[in-house]
Order: sequence, then C-alpha cells, then structure tokens
Amino acid sequence: MLCLRWVLVVISAVLFSGAGMAQGQTPSPRDVVSPAVYVSADPAARGVPFQLAVVFKIRPGFHVNAREKSAEYLIATDLRADMPAGFEAGNVIYPKGQLHTFTFSKSPLNVYEGTVTLRMPVTAQASAPVGSQQIPLKLRYQACSTAICLPPVTIDLQASINIVANAAAAKPAHVELFPAP
Repeated sequence: MLCLRWVLVVISAVLFSGAGMAQGQTPSPRDVVSPAVYVSADPAARGVPFQLAVVFKIRPGFHVNAREKSAEYLIATDLRADMPAGFEAGNVIYPKGQLHTFTFSKSPLNVYEGTVTLRMPVTAQASAPVGSQQIPLKLRYQACSTAICLPPVTIDLQASINIVANAAAAKPAHVELFPAP
C-alpha cells in the first residue's frame, strides 16, 4: 500500500512539473493571465454612474473558460467586487466567449483567449466619501493549454478612484476602453 502511494505521488509530481511540455516548466496560473484595472472617469462624481474595466491578457497557447461555461465541471471566469460603503455596483458585463475544439474534449468549449475586457457599472452614492478610494476586486479563472489545466486561482485587484462631489468636475478617462454610448 505504501509503495502504491509513493507511485501516485511520483506520477502527480511528474504531471504537475511540466515534464514533456514543449514550453518547459508548467507556469503558475498567476503568470498565465496579466490583469489591469481601469476606471472610466477621473475624477468620478457622486451620483454619476461610471464603469470599472478589468482587462486581462492571456498568455499565447492558453485559454480560460468563458463566463458561460460549456460543461458543469468547468470553472467559469468570475469577477466580484467588495463595494465599500457609499458605492453600488451593477452586474458585471462579460464578453461572449468563442467555441474552440480541443483534443481533450469531444465537444467545443466556450473560452476566452488573447485579451479580454470585463466591465462593471458602479455608482458613488451621495454618501460616498470624497477623495481617493479603493474598491477591492477578485478575479477567478482557470487557465488551460491543450496539454494541461492549471489549478483555479483567485487574484486580488484594486480599483483606485478619485471621487468628487460636483458632477461637473467628473472627466472621462480611458476612452479607448469605454466608448461613448
């Protein structure tokens, strides 16, 4: 029995060490996705809706499951915010994934590849504090290649926002990510 456990430990170590992968060692799930947070206004005003965008780049050769997952066992991409007092968030807007067929799956999977942008509408209410504020965010995903799926990971992010009381003082920012309606 002890010998069988040892064999299973060795097999697991080989599978997760990246042995046999053309790219060398298996990367950390945190190294496969590079996220950045942007705000649609700088400053943002109380009572005037704005958006947060989490833009993440997925390393070539990897994909993450889209929000609308293809099978129950898959781990969907998820963005959550821990809204501080005085802030209200709407539902996250996830892009549509793309169906891709992989050798390890009989049916196509709905995935994200390349660069992905998630958007979250936010409003600073009349009670929101003025000045520099932080909104903690959590991005959860599971990255896979055609050969291996890495463990799911949750990354802590921060949205930095400058809040002003006067709506006239609010200014658009990052217009390349937040086109006018």
